[in-house]
Amino acid sequence: MNKKFIFVTGGVVSGLGKGITAASLGRLLKNRGYKVANQKFDPYINVDPGTMSPYEHGEVFVTDDGAETDLDLGHYERFTDESLTKNSSVTSGKIYQSVIEKERRGDYLGKTVQVIPHITNEIKEKIYSFENTDVDIVITELGGTVGDMEGVAFIEAIRQIGLEKAKEDVIYIHVTLLPYIYGSNELKSKPTQHSVKELQSYGIKPDILVCRSEAEMTDEMKAKIALFCNVRKECVIQNLTADNLYAVPLMLEKEGLADAVCKHLNLEKNKPHNEKWQEMIDHIRNIGNDTVKIAIVGKYVRLEDSYLSVAESLRHGGYVNNVNVDIKYVDSETVTEENVHEILGDVQGVIVPGGFGNRGIEGKIHAIKYVRENNIPFLGICLGMQMAVVEFIRNVCGLDDVDSEEFSPNCKNPVIHIMDTQKNVSKKGGTMRLGAYPCVLKDGSLAQKLYGKKEISERHRHRYEFNNNYREMIEEKGLMISGTSPDGLLVEMVEYTKHPYFIAGQFHPEFKSRPDRPQPLFVGLVEAAKKCKR
Repeated sequence: MNKKFIFVTGGVVSGLGKGITAASLGRLLKNRGYKVANQKFDPYINVDPGTMSPYEHGEVFVTDDGAETDLDLGHYERFTDESLTKNSSVTSGKIYQSVIEKERRGDYLGKTVQVIPHITNEIKEKIYSFENTDVDIVITELGGTVGDMEGVAFIEAIRQIGLEKAKEDVIYIHVTLLPYIYGSNELKSKPTQHSVKELQSYGIKPDILVCRSEAEMTDEMKAKIALFCNVRKECVIQNLTADNLYAVPLMLEKEGLADAVCKHLNLEKNKPHNEKWQEMIDHIRNIGNDTVKIAIVGKYVRLEDSYLSVAESLRHGGYVNNVNVDIKYVDSETVTEENVHEILGDVQGVIVPGGFGNRGIEGKIHAIKYVRENNIPFLGICLGMQMAVVEFIRNVCGLDDVDSEEFSPNCKNPVIHIMDTQKNVSKKGGTMRLGAYPCVLKDGSLAQKLYGKKEISERHRHRYEFNNNYREMIEEKGLMISGTSPDGLLVEMVEYTKHPYFIAGQFHPEFKSRPDRPQPLFVGLVEAAKKCKR
């Protein structure tokens, strides 16, 4: 079978759910027996979101191979359960950086470098990078909306692919908005018509329209949109707001999206096998009213998307434990020793997630001390593990002037530090541990019990490590080192043996959680929270 290419664009406004549409289609095609890979094009000039503020961009999602990517890749992985790579995240910054490097090397033999063909060819290379893989179908989402200046080169590149490949191997899906006007109580199609007209002005005729709306579309409305936008009526797909995010694939299946794609691409395996996904959704809908409240104590809570994967992983943990998870977002800058009980007194569990910089750090430490002393289930992630160690050595081991080198370079007891082997490398560059690394779990530990195996692999995004000079001290006081790198040099996990559930990892477990395959540390946290009587 020839490689198939699906392009998902958006119009009218941003935030319509292009990413969820692309992820849902990936799941529906996978359920038909195809190997699918999702890809995201972001038109911004940043090389990647790794140095962008979480308030600007939300969380940075990390792949196994260490790419710092857009949060939509998290949706792709959670829906399709396929591990993506650096080829799945492409920005204008990456494209221009690569082209300029080639020009400096003389690869273009002194020719004038232009958007067409040099920039567009570089974009096409990223799409065609899947051609020598076992992937059957590539689903590429274009960030932003049609008409954005930054996205014109991407639109032109996917137009060219439509000419370079056979007609039955390429399909264009356009996601638009049907606003509901409450004064006249009707949906309006004019914004969709203008958006399609804009896309056609760039040389692309959409084959399928996915129309986001808050009200049901009538057959008359579908027929009108089909007529004015030059698409078949059966290719006008309604996308209502679903009661659960993971129900969207089944809703789009019912609306005929996957069938329309299969027909256009001449896909022979067109019978859906959505039974397991349907069972999962039925289970979620039948959980009932049992709820646990778990706090995320972080420094970026002003934008909840900063902790998107953490929140989704908590919900996954709730599904398997048959409870709903009520997430309480707590700004760590507001937490003090005096008000910590007032803030966390109503929760059954606490997560301290990752982050960078010293803002809000003492609030995180106050929260960790509170949950440790009051037997409240706790999960520390990356920076959360580091602060759990700082809190423990300060308050249990009794050392003075304890901190991380990241926040206090000259402190007396730098229990978190840059390892000696890394100190000759720029602190803004090569010292980051990014991507998947193996971890060996200690026999008899809570970590081994939760994972059910001896060796695991989790994704990292950090620069500082636990200082091995303090290993013996913390273990003597009950903070077990329950996970290390295979050579034993790096501390990957700690857990407090005198607590019902106090565990932390140097990695980011949230990146590998799936709704139908929840991450063990979150499952354990929610299970412990159910038993926490408060």
